[in-house]
Amino acid sequence: MLGFILFLLLIGLVAGFLARALVPGRDSMSVMQTILLGIVGSFIGGFIGYALFRKDGEDGAFQAAGIIGSVVGAVIALLVWRAVQGRTNTRLHN
Repeated sequence: MLGFILFLLLIGLVAGFLARALVPGRDSMSVMQTILLGIVGSFIGGFIGYALFRKDGEDGAFQAAGIIGSVVGAVIALLVWRAVQGRTNTRLHN
C-alpha cells in the first residue's frame, strides 16, 4: 500500500509537470496541485487505456496508468480544468 502511494506521488509529480509543460499557457499551480493533476491524470489515463484495450480487465476500469497514460490523462484534465475555469471567470466578469 505504501509503495502504491509513493508510486502515485512520483508519477503525479512527473505527469503533472510534463502536462503543464506540454500545454501552452500560464498556470498558477502549487507543487501539490501539480501532483494532484498528475494523479487525476493517471486515473484518467488508466480508464482510457482500459476502454481502448481492455487490458488488465481483472483490475477494472478505475486503475492507475503508467507514465505515458498519466501524461495523456493529465493533459486532458488540465484542458478540462482550463475550460471550466474560463467559463466560470467569464460568468463572474459579466
